[in-house]
Amino acid sequence: MKYLIIGLGNIGEEYAHTRHNIGFDIVDALAEKHKTTFTTDRYADLAEIGFKGRQLFVIKPSTYMNLSGKAVRYWMQALKIPVENIFVLVDDLAIAYGKIRIRGNGSDAGHNGLKSIQEVLLTQNYPRLRFGIGSNFPKGRQIDFVLGKWNEEEGMQLQELIHKSVQAVESFATRGLAGTMNDYNK
Repeated sequence: MKYLIIGLGNIGEEYAHTRHNIGFDIVDALAEKHKTTFTTDRYADLAEIGFKGRQLFVIKPSTYMNLSGKAVRYWMQALKIPVENIFVLVDDLAIAYGKIRIRGNGSDAGHNGLKSIQEVLLTQNYPRLRFGIGSNFPKGRQIDFVLGKWNEEEGMQLQELIHKSVQAVESFATRGLAGTMNDYNK
């Protein structure tokens, strides 16, 4: 059983550990837990994890958020992974901070990374974990908020939430989408 785990984010130091890069932070924590590292490859940094008889191919697209679909399509084809075995990890403004929501389909909700993936895959039907970043920003300051660092209050909970997201990825690979949704969408 092969899975493609995709953490969405932007490359470059100026984006590191921002709200928009939570996908990168989750897959970094997953790789660290399983004592593996990323290597730079075509369109992405790639790590491989063996977990309970499954092969997890974990990528951080190097295409920038708006072209994430290019990396996803390349790695799905190169590794022969069907769409139901991909799992996209993404930030979401419409979900309160501290919550994660797992779905098997849905719109891009204005997220450029999801929009790119949907344009390339020609479907909205692919599993994703939406990590709530909240929407606590003044009118007209959405971009600054999304590309901003976590505040002190958020930072106190962040590692616990990342750990929970890592567990959700492992659950997806071993128990499937429905079981994972039952456990984590509370």
